[in-house]
Amino acid sequence: MVGILDSRTRDRVEVRLNTRRRDLRGTVFVAALQFALLLALLVLTVLLVDAVRDGWGILGSRLGSFLSGTLRSGSADPTLGVHQGLVGTFWLAVFVATLAFPVGIGAAVYLVEYAPDNRFTRFVELNIRNLAGVPSVVYGLLGLFLFVKGLDGFTGGRTLASAGLTLAILVMPIVVITASEAIRAVPAGYSEAALGLGATRWDAIRTQVLPAAAPGILTGTLLSMSRAVGEAAPLILVGAVTGRLGRNPGLLDTDQITSKFTAMPIVITQWVKNSGRDQGFSTAAAAAIVVLLVFVLALNSVAIVLRNRFESRSR
Repeated sequence: MVGILDSRTRDRVEVRLNTRRRDLRGTVFVAALQFALLLALLVLTVLLVDAVRDGWGILGSRLGSFLSGTLRSGSADPTLGVHQGLVGTFWLAVFVATLAFPVGIGAAVYLVEYAPDNRFTRFVELNIRNLAGVPSVVYGLLGLFLFVKGLDGFTGGRTLASAGLTLAILVMPIVVITASEAIRAVPAGYSEAALGLGATRWDAIRTQVLPAAAPGILTGTLLSMSRAVGEAAPLILVGAVTGRLGRNPGLLDTDQITSKFTAMPIVITQWVKNSGRDQGFSTAAAAAIVVLLVFVLALNSVAIVLRNRFESRSR
């Protein structure tokens, strides 16, 4: 009797394996995902084409002078450009990279590898996730009261230093969350094998866990950097200049860290606002959008190269 039941069960399994059943729900779900992807790519393509088309009057005729020019009150001025905004955005990115990334990755390593799994740790992780969803204008208010007014003796008040610290705090929860998930995704056998060979806990993390988690960590830093250089509301609150700056600073001029500043999001916002009275600013704003996109892509390319390098090492 048992042999008959086993034979029947085996026959049913073979029929199920050899019969190709069409998964209608799965097919519909995959089609919906592909449609969503194509729709997102279509919207992105339309926005890019529209920006390039509107700003081509400047990009195609005087790109060099536009990149080296300064803020002016009239769009017809041939020296109108985004140099000051590019320099400010570059230094903001430097602040984020030097402050938010090391602190955020260090916090992630502690929470995943060292912190005990108790109620307090889970409470901290929950609040970090909540902070990632706080509107950027709230961080702008924090920067206004903490860095501009509270620590004005250190930051100089409404300066590039205050803005950089504010943006570093803004993206730090994103860095912590993405780095934590990347570290958790590393198989436990990596660190266990190192510990079994006599390595210390830190040696196992440094030589095994972090290199394996590096691609995911770099992806998170890429996303956080893109958000930081595109924020305008916090910069307005901490005192970014929306008009003309007194001088045209160099890219590596460190004196501007404690002086007045502007950035690409501020320049774009102000030119869009001025386009109501001067249509030429609309073309300038579109050209500035394209320049900012290229700047962000350049930063992302560095992260992508580093990510691919770590991925090839881990194989």
